[in-house]
Amino acid sequence: MAAQHPAPGRENPPDPTIGALVHDLTEQVPALVRSEIRLAQAEVAQKGKRLGVGLGMFSASGLLAFFGLASAITTVVLLLDLALPAWAAALIVTIALFAVAAGAAVLGKSKVEQATPPIPEKAIAGTKEDLATLKEIKP
Repeated sequence: MAAQHPAPGRENPPDPTIGALVHDLTEQVPALVRSEIRLAQAEVAQKGKRLGVGLGMFSASGLLAFFGLASAITTVVLLLDLALPAWAAALIVTIALFAVAAGAAVLGKSKVEQATPPIPEKAIAGTKEDLATLKEIKP
């Protein structure tokens, strides 16, 4: 393997002094902290949106279940009236409403699970890594 030599007339720059490294570090740490804070804000906002969608779906599920209960009661009333076509139609509507409510509940639960806990995990991991690196550099 051939050794690499600087071009004629050029020398390798000297290693930076500890003072220069500390100066560079003091300039870069605030930018790093700001970027970690921005990452945390973005992550919390994203989880908040997912949480909102999931809670909205749970709300819709509850409303549809309420209408399903009202249809079930109507079905019983019409069944007692022995008007076969009317109760059969009401029963079909009741089953359909409960099926939609169950689907919305499953989707809402999934969305809420994706959003919880609302902690910026990636930003925290990045900050811990940065702190570990800084501890290694400490003289």
